[in-house]
Amino acid sequence: MIDVGGGMRGAFTAGIYDYLMDQGVQPFDYCLGVSAGSGNMVTYLAGQRGRNLRFYLDYAFRSKYMSMGNFLRKGSYIDLDYPYTVLSAPGGEDPVDLAAFNASAARYEAVVTDAASGEPVYYDKAEMADGNFDVIKASCAVPGVCKPYPVKGRPGFDGGVADPVPYQHALDMGCDRLVVLLTRPADFVRPPLDHPRAMERSLRRWPGTFAALKRRYIRYNQDVAAVKKMEKEGRALLVAPSDISGMSTLKRDRAAIQRLYDMGYGEGRRVLSFALDGKGK
Repeated sequence: MIDVGGGMRGAFTAGIYDYLMDQGVQPFDYCLGVSAGSGNMVTYLAGQRGRNLRFYLDYAFRSKYMSMGNFLRKGSYIDLDYPYTVLSAPGGEDPVDLAAFNASAARYEAVVTDAASGEPVYYDKAEMADGNFDVIKASCAVPGVCKPYPVKGRPGFDGGVADPVPYQHALDMGCDRLVVLLTRPADFVRPPLDHPRAMERSLRRWPGTFAALKRRYIRYNQDVAAVKKMEKEGRALLVAPSDISGMSTLKRDRAAIQRLYDMGYGEGRRVLSFALDGKGK
């Protein structure tokens, strides 16, 4: 299963995961998360029903999480240490159940964009076994909004820059049937980068990331098309919201978040049916 993330639109996949947990079944051998999707998947594999939704409906509205004050003080609009250390680490306000996460039989990986090269790096669950979620912080570090976040001293940006829909990596890892979770409608066509000159200035220290960001729309559109082809062949299921209610990556709208969550919960039945039919990966 692949979760491509999408910031606050990730409430959609939070609904899918809660449906799966309500059924008491975890049918996936391999889980690959991008950006916010990497965080949602940790909660899913830890079996913490409702935890993801708390982040979208409660914690994300706190100024310590996202605010211009963060940007002015720390250079990042999202203080990634707040959700993934203050809240999620052992002893935090809403910690990940590490024992359950580590005991999960599924292989888990998160995608990070190497800030220097602009190439994807894939980290497995061993990097997070002790509750250090630097990998997720890096995978969620949106260029232009956040500074790169270091993983073992290696600065990283949002994994969706380098590998927005990492279906090929999943195939390379041995998966033969895929469930791919999008947080935009399936017919969405990503346009070229907005305001490229401003983004180039913002990323002047990271030209590799900027080059990858300029190519992202091409890769995203090609990847979604490839998954749709696999779907016609019966080898994939593409799950996406029919309507995102105007939600953007950082928009905070409780009613729209709840609608996306409810939509995702309703899609959970299709996900589970496909996964159980083929013992999905």
